[in-house]
Amino acid sequence: MAEATQSNQDLFICPVCLDLLKDPVSLNCGHNYCTGCIKDCWDQEDPKVVYSCPQCRQTFTPRPFLNKNNIVAELVEQFRKTRIQAVAPAPVVGLCAGPEEVECDLCTKKLKAFKSCLDCLLSYCEPHLALHNQVNPGRKHKVVDATQLQERICTQHEKPLEVFCRTDQTCVCFLCMVDEHKGHDIVSASAGRKEKQTHLGETQENFKQRIQDREKEMLDLRKAVETLKSSAQTAVEDNEKIFTEMIRSIERRRSEVTELIRAQEKAEVSWAEEHQKQLEQEIAELKRRDAELEQLSHTEDHIHFLKTFQSLTDPPESVGSVNQSPSFEDVKKSVSSLKAQLKAFCKEEFAKISAAVTGVRAILQTREELLQYSCHFTLDPNTAQKSLHLSEGNRRVESRDELQSYPDHPERFDVWEQVLCRESVSGRCYWEVEWSKWVYIAVSYKSISRKGAGHERGFGGNDQSWRLDLRSSSCSFWYNNEETKLPLVASSRIGVYVDPSAGTLAFYSISDTITLLHKVQTTFTQPLYPGFAVSHGSSLKLL
Repeated sequence: MAEATQSNQDLFICPVCLDLLKDPVSLNCGHNYCTGCIKDCWDQEDPKVVYSCPQCRQTFTPRPFLNKNNIVAELVEQFRKTRIQAVAPAPVVGLCAGPEEVECDLCTKKLKAFKSCLDCLLSYCEPHLALHNQVNPGRKHKVVDATQLQERICTQHEKPLEVFCRTDQTCVCFLCMVDEHKGHDIVSASAGRKEKQTHLGETQENFKQRIQDREKEMLDLRKAVETLKSSAQTAVEDNEKIFTEMIRSIERRRSEVTELIRAQEKAEVSWAEEHQKQLEQEIAELKRRDAELEQLSHTEDHIHFLKTFQSLTDPPESVGSVNQSPSFEDVKKSVSSLKAQLKAFCKEEFAKISAAVTGVRAILQTREELLQYSCHFTLDPNTAQKSLHLSEGNRRVESRDELQSYPDHPERFDVWEQVLCRESVSGRCYWEVEWSKWVYIAVSYKSISRKGAGHERGFGGNDQSWRLDLRSSSCSFWYNNEETKLPLVASSRIGVYVDPSAGTLAFYSISDTITLLHKVQTTFTQPLYPGFAVSHGSSLKLL
């Protein structure tokens, strides 16, 4: 086969372009042409009914439908490869293609490809590229820097991708046009490129803007981290200083109590020693008198007995009684009580300190981090005001003119268009809602008052609930009937994060990015329930 093709190489030359046939077609007269060449010849002639062969001038009526001659195409391809390999130089040592590099398709020992031919769909090293240019006289093939040509081959038909399907927005080969893409809107690759090129500038501008936004966010994040580090270091130093002072203060109080005990001990011991001395003297006097009385009892002198008896029987002055069990037990009880009070106080204050420390982390949270705390909530029909309509498994609420036939219930809001969720917040929780027009997004204690029209019955109008007030023209946060103005929210999706133990409540605007709208740091004393209020014509949905 190789000898046959080389001896008859003129058969593979297009008479029009004098180059090797590309996508060869055969006319009824037997002559072969490139598909593009014969079409160009017939298109350049004046419009007519009769078409002729450029070589033998045989005429055809009407214009023939051109079909690719696959046999000739295969022979041309074999001839091209055989001719190049026949004159290929010895492999060049040291230029082998690396793992990620394009290999020469003709080298036995694969060298690094230098260029790729989009007509031959082959990649060549420098020596084989020179031979490729020699065996393709006349019209030059389209050669580009070495690239992975597999990306340019139809995986189904193993043919070059040459046209663009607008319908499916993908590059296809000519066989795809008459197969699965038949009837689709097909244009040339250049036309498809031209259409896409018009959007390239706009896309680049969008990318540049996003890059600038992300770089600004990254810069802001770096500044926030630096500020956080500086603040943390200052907090640690202040913590060490304050706790050191506290320890010193406690140690001073400990020393003062010790000194008080020792001083009292010294005073009591001194008094006891003095008292002991007086007791010893009294005992000695009593012993002396007892001895004299004993002696007097044996005297026979009645006058001496009577005169002496009275002076010996008068008792000496008594020192007084002594507490037999003096102790500092009351002091111990007082110090123990102080210890218990201090421990309880420290525990309460440490919880606040811990909440304050935990709350700092909100500046670093991402939506992915928040979603790990996702919680499922459903609206409680027993709390819904009668103008509120619940749907989608009690996950959506809207306000309507017609009242719902809810039964009377002590937990129902009777005036405010509000509803609480059935489930309480348990541990860290995060949820998202979609809203329209005018809504309240809140968390509340279950003990909130439900009856009446006073502001204290509405979310945020008391010290038992916190609300985000969202309208198309404004945004604000309310607690205990005090308002905090916030920037206007354009997103229809809001995220809520609650950490009851840390006393953290945060509202986020969710779009392509996550934006912190408002954060509360407080102490929650009761279980929290998500709550919502919806004005007339508005709706809200738990996601």
